Amino acid sequence: MRSPTLELSDYGLLRRCAIVASIVGAVVCASFASATSSFATTGDATDSPVTWAVTPADSAGPDGRSWVELELDSGTSVDDHLAVRNLSDREVTFSLTAADGYFTPTGRFNMLPGDKQSVAAGTWISMDKTVTVAAGGTAVVPFKVTVPDNATPGDHAAGIAASIYSQGGSDGTQLGVESRVGFRVMTRVKGEVKAALSMKATASYDTSWNPLEPGSADLTVDLENTGNVRLSVDPSTMVNDARWPAAGTEEARTLELLPGDRRTVSIHVPHVWPLGIMTLPVTVSQGVVAPDGATQALDPVQESVTLWAIPWPQLAVLAALMLLFAGLFWGRKRRKKELVRLVEEAREAGRREVATP
Repeated sequence: MRSPTLELSDYGLLRRCAIVASIVGAVVCASFASATSSFATTGDATDSPVTWAVTPADSAGPDGRSWVELELDSGTSVDDHLAVRNLSDREVTFSLTAADGYFTPTGRFNMLPGDKQSVAAGTWISMDKTVTVAAGGTAVVPFKVTVPDNATPGDHAAGIAASIYSQGGSDGTQLGVESRVGFRVMTRVKGEVKAALSMKATASYDTSWNPLEPGSADLTVDLENTGNVRLSVDPSTMVNDARWPAAGTEEARTLELLPGDRRTVSIHVPHVWPLGIMTLPVTVSQGVVAPDGATQALDPVQESVTLWAIPWPQLAVLAALMLLFAGLFWGRKRRKKELVRLVEEAREAGRREVATP
């Protein structure tokens, strides 16, 4: 049984997805990427690969945007465009879909797969269902974003993708893969903007059993965007006058949280000497991401977390030294008492010899 492989590139970053279905039917596998230029390649050994790119556009063609950012009143709509570039050597018909968007646990944007129903901003987008693009050509497709009258103020995420579906089989099995690539559509519904972030932190200590080496501390920070706008967050802690960021943010890359998003991040702090009860400060810098891409800084969220860092190796060494010194002390005291006894016995023997005629 042969498994198909799907490769999506986002400026050189490859993402693979493959699903094999039994004879009962085909299973659809979907992947999504967003960048200034997003490309997908799919094919098999018998056909030349199909490669395509999807970007925001104006009526003339790609306009350089990475994704679409909108700010609309409830009950209004706006027209926009997307461009599908067929980079392969044959004409291809692509399916066009829109779906609710979200951020993955690793911080990348994605949209719901085709087998899941959209209930939010993905339903606001209308466009043609398919587009046929000649080999090496580009097609510009208009789409419309319509905000419902009852839409709540704040940020709403969706994605648009162009996809193709391939199917084959061997040995009585059936293979199905849906390959897609697209970009995100962020819509802010005008109204009262409420930025709120909740945080809960816990910590544990990892002891180094070498008494001459420090251990390390691991912090787990649970974040939740309880407001209605997208937040940019950067958790960190300060230990020994050094800042230690959360995993995945070392290269000045902050995390984004959509309204209602929850994210758990970890912070590893090396070279921490065990000092018993320790208190570590956790600070989450935050800002509101505006529709134009700018970030408005907010007051950071701070919390202190307490952990037990018991110096077991050092206590063991100290106990051994105390036993050693106690043994030396009692041995010296015992030898001194023995010497005093011998001196007294010698004196007593001398007195007896003097008293004997």
